[in-house]
Amino acid sequence: MNKINFLFAIHNHQPVGNFGHVFEEVFNVCYRPYFEVLKRFPELKTTAHFSGPLLEWLKQHRADYLKMLKDMVQAGRLEILSGGFYEPLLSTLPEEDAIGQIRMMNQFIEAEFDFEPRGLWLAERIWNPDLPRIIAQAGLQFTIVDDTHFYYSGLEENQMQGYYITERLGHPLFLFPISKELRYGIPFKMPEETLATLRRAKDELGFTGMTYADDGEKFGSWPETFQWVYKEKWLEKFFTAINDNNDWIETLTFSEYIDRHSPSGRIYLPMASYDEMMEWSLPTKAALKFKWLKEELQAKDVQEERYKLFLRGGQWDNFLTKYEESNLLHKKMLHVSRKVKELSPEEQESSGALKELYQGQCNCAQWHGMFGGLYLNYLRHALYQHLLKAENIVDEKTGQGFSQEIFDYNMDGKDEILVSNRQMNVLMAPAYGGALMEIDYRPECFNLSNVLRRREEIYHKTILESAHTENSDQNQPQSIHDRVKFKEQDLQSKIFFDRYERYSFLDHFMGPDTTLENFKRCTFEEQGNFVDRAYEMETQDASQSEKDFSLTLKRSGLVTQRGNSHPVTVEKKFIFSRTATQIQAHYKIVNESAVLLKLWWGVEFNFTLLAGDAEDRYYVCPGHVLDSSRLISEGALDDVPNFSMRDDWHKFQLSIAFSPAVSLWRFPVETISQSEDGFERTYQGSCLLAHRKLTLAPGQSVKHHFTLNISPSEPTPA
Repeated sequence: MNKINFLFAIHNHQPVGNFGHVFEEVFNVCYRPYFEVLKRFPELKTTAHFSGPLLEWLKQHRADYLKMLKDMVQAGRLEILSGGFYEPLLSTLPEEDAIGQIRMMNQFIEAEFDFEPRGLWLAERIWNPDLPRIIAQAGLQFTIVDDTHFYYSGLEENQMQGYYITERLGHPLFLFPISKELRYGIPFKMPEETLATLRRAKDELGFTGMTYADDGEKFGSWPETFQWVYKEKWLEKFFTAINDNNDWIETLTFSEYIDRHSPSGRIYLPMASYDEMMEWSLPTKAALKFKWLKEELQAKDVQEERYKLFLRGGQWDNFLTKYEESNLLHKKMLHVSRKVKELSPEEQESSGALKELYQGQCNCAQWHGMFGGLYLNYLRHALYQHLLKAENIVDEKTGQGFSQEIFDYNMDGKDEILVSNRQMNVLMAPAYGGALMEIDYRPECFNLSNVLRRREEIYHKTILESAHTENSDQNQPQSIHDRVKFKEQDLQSKIFFDRYERYSFLDHFMGPDTTLENFKRCTFEEQGNFVDRAYEMETQDASQSEKDFSLTLKRSGLVTQRGNSHPVTVEKKFIFSRTATQIQAHYKIVNESAVLLKLWWGVEFNFTLLAGDAEDRYYVCPGHVLDSSRLISEGALDDVPNFSMRDDWHKFQLSIAFSPAVSLWRFPVETISQSEDGFERTYQGSCLLAHRKLTLAPGQSVKHHFTLNISPSEPTPA
């Protein structure tokens, strides 16, 4: 009797920067019990991938677990897949880094499991037509991608079997299509339904091999699945059902299937990922239209099979335009990668710079969909931290001190200015409000500008519609794609959208009805056209001398009052220290009009110390008593000459001195996002607005000085 080969794979991963207690918790509810159940079924053959961050944790904390996996590998029961070690998106990396990440994983697998991998887990199944050449150069033979990719190439359901061969410039690669039906059904449907799918594939479609591959965290770590998978014994029942039907189902590893069967054909895939990722990557307005179109087709009872070839979302790279924070992380990685290449290959590895760079390439904090991802500030921070460590190592090795560069850092077609010394990096954007885009405190490898803009997301509509209609309890767990759950009450009232990026030294001219509340909500009247507009680079003092580097930015703009526009010039001269973490900003505001102007001028700063409601991160304002000093607090102060944000955990503080003194507003920048656990509010950073009311006669000017310092600190005595 002919059998269908069932190719079953799981992908286990924890991102760089995740908390140790999360590794421990997920190990106990998912990674360990899964293989404890699988061990009781020695006849079954399966495949698994573990990402590098998880493998390193297991090696340090659960060496016995790795030994158990090795025993299963050596018995021929388990195939281990390679991949980029720190779970990068290979298509977004410099080629040398992509190959290096794969080889790093190959070496780990060979050392720990005494096994030479033949296949690769492709992170988020982000496919690029050039990948066969890269993967083949790393010595691997196959990878696994979604059937979505194959449909976009014109294949139909009855062709989604076995594996196909593709190539790039003569470099071959085998591709296995993952069944979306199985991916959505396991483990949320009863085992009998999976058997029915396999039976149909064998008897009606004539398949000899069918692939399931998805996140291992579905087996115990996703909400409500531990009870279902282990307490109610879904996994045991599932493996038993496969085992009991071995007269027509045979489990094989992917390598075994390749050795027994020829490719189903040759194919060339377009850029693609799984369906959900391609929807998430769309800009919000386009995503809403896409959602409406799919719902309209379903309402007309149009079968998905008829249109899936032609109906697709975006591509992962859209995230680099959808979220400027993602783009800045990516461009920081490219910048540091170029710097690491200044070292010899031997120095890159022996110094630790290469490993730090690779850790900074983990994909999880660079995008957002069903999981928190980009919205989790500690994941973004971890990537910056590793990239800055790599940069520090390189500068120490090469003797690099003070430098200033003018180039298109973020690839927007406009030049930015990067100023660096051993204590700080500062990235300025003349074309965007003359703003400070990033400031890094290099001794602690900390990007203090890592503040996420509040944007409209497609699921905000769900929050507004479903705030009082949460899903009722189900007899079996729902997929995270179907759950609607709120982690706190009244989230719908906290959804705000920003009109501009959360940078610093942003210049506002506000209407008379502006309040702290409507400024926080970003619904205030902006009378000027300065905040996100281009400033001209008037002068720059080259860094060849011993003097500090200075940069003068100037904009001749307009302030509109009572329907009339009046010319106003804002000039700001920045002076960057060659040795310390200090920036001086000297402002000059000139009334260029022929009438008296009453202006409400403010300079906005956005910084983060990561934790908004922690006792060791707080504000300090000498001479003033704050109702609450925690960074999650908000309030208004008058006559402020100096204000600080202090971090007792990392033992540094950021201070801004104002001359003359200013009125100061502060509030937390918080986003409302979704994760596998539900909708939640997340602290992204703190906004400070230093503001003054000015009365300027025609031709009159006013000057103001800011001095920003970052310095080591000791905790404030209780």
